[in-house]
Amino acid sequence: MTRARDVANVLSTATSLATDTETAAAISSHNSSTTSVHGISDTTALATQTYVQNNKGINKGNTASRPASPANGDLYYNTETSILEVYDAGWWTPNTTPGIPTSVSATNQPSGRAYNNGSASVSFTSATSGGKATSYTVTSSPGSYTASGASSPLTITGLQSSTQYTYTVTATGPLGTSSASSASSAIVATTVPQAPTIGTATGGNAQASVTFTDGATGGSSITSYTVTSSPGNIAASGASSPIVVTGLTNGTAYTFTATATNANGTSAASAASNNVTPTAGITIDYLVVAGGGGGGQDDGGGGGAGGLRSTVTATGRNGTLETAFNATTGTTYTIVVGGGGSAGTVGSGVTQGENSSISGSGITTITAFGGGRGGGLRNVGGSESGAIGGSGSGARSGAGGAGTPGQGYDGGTGHRGGGGGGAGANGSNGTTSPDRGGNGGNGVAVSITGSSVTYAGGGGGGHSGDGGTGGGGNAHDASTSNGTPGGANTGGGGGGGQGNSGSPFTGTAGGSGVVILRTSQAASSTTGSPVYTTSGGNHIYKFNNTGSITY
Repeated sequence: MTRARDVANVLSTATSLATDTETAAAISSHNSSTTSVHGISDTTALATQTYVQNNKGINKGNTASRPASPANGDLYYNTETSILEVYDAGWWTPNTTPGIPTSVSATNQPSGRAYNNGSASVSFTSATSGGKATSYTVTSSPGSYTASGASSPLTITGLQSSTQYTYTVTATGPLGTSSASSASSAIVATTVPQAPTIGTATGGNAQASVTFTDGATGGSSITSYTVTSSPGNIAASGASSPIVVTGLTNGTAYTFTATATNANGTSAASAASNNVTPTAGITIDYLVVAGGGGGGQDDGGGGGAGGLRSTVTATGRNGTLETAFNATTGTTYTIVVGGGGSAGTVGSGVTQGENSSISGSGITTITAFGGGRGGGLRNVGGSESGAIGGSGSGARSGAGGAGTPGQGYDGGTGHRGGGGGGAGANGSNGTTSPDRGGNGGNGVAVSITGSSVTYAGGGGGGHSGDGGTGGGGNAHDASTSNGTPGGANTGGGGGGGQGNSGSPFTGTAGGSGVVILRTSQAASSTTGSPVYTTSGGNHIYKFNNTGSITY
């Protein structure tokens, strides 16, 4: 530019810098040597007053043209949205709250989650418009459980087991919080099961049986339960209550806890059970007497006594003494007390006595057989021969019934009817001189209750036969219209009926049986109302009716 320029001309408002030849030449030279100025490649436009006036230093363009790596604080006018944006680790709309998150979805996270403390992972997409978000908050429905964080996904906890939830997300920035997003699809929160409720622990021989009640499943089916001892942490598993824990030490006191397991894991432990101390077993002495057979009619034989089995006194014609059994703590034993056989009547048959027994897990059932039914004259509907039974019955003219070895003896036969067999002796034969039926066989004295009591006497034969000791019924004689029945709860056989061609007499019913148990340990429970007594430190339960007992 010439130094001789007229200063007034240079300062004149009528002079355009863009048309000044020397100025234009300088700009042209600068443009030729400079391809970019302050990041603007259009240096030709930059050099024009119009560009500066129109853009005022702010870049512009559509969304795709925004600078990829600008500096925080840079502005950009988005011609696609007509919004001025500012860069701060992302392009945002200045002076507005964050946009609403989208695409919210949730996934149940059940593994190892405690009961009623479920978890879900909630993912979402941040808004691409609106103000800057610095944090996000997930909220459940129902329950309004929340979780916050800087980015997706967020994990929410504290959910209730087996409950269905949906989730929404809000975004928060310097200028406030967005509205909530649309809700996610519903999912059910599942966890480990609720702890079982402990029941009763019952000791056995180096083991214990533990009961419990199910808790809630946690939303997933329970696959197993585990019971664990303290001390020792000895565990046993099973599909249901009760569970038996083995390998315990006899004489050591234990408590037990129970847990439940499903696909998500294992519950917390239950409360501790009661204390139990396993033992080698409880020795049980017993007396089992079956019902006596009914007496025959019309010079009928006496009914056989019910079979008798005892651990205290040897019985039967081979002198058998039974062996006590070991009861297991917590096991229930069923007691059956047999009824006496019905009496023989004109035109109908006499019946056998019913069996008595003890049965339960871990023992072979102990059975005493019912006494044989008495034989009578064939022409009035009875059987002449005697019948086998615990003790055999008497007969009119056929053979007397046989007793069961180890339980009773045989019945007699002959004139006026033989006597029924007893637990301790055969029934005798009837005689013509004197003219009478045979006597019933005697029973056996047993001291299981602490005093001697005789059981299972045979019934007397028709026409004056005497019943055996131990409840045997007497036969009819001339002074009475009928004989006497077998004694109740002795297993005595019924007496036979006297013969009379014009009006024959009926026999009598056999006596019911009895079951007596004796042990040094009291039972934990019984049914059937047994008579309970003690003697010499023993606990004695006399069952006159069918029932059960648990130690």
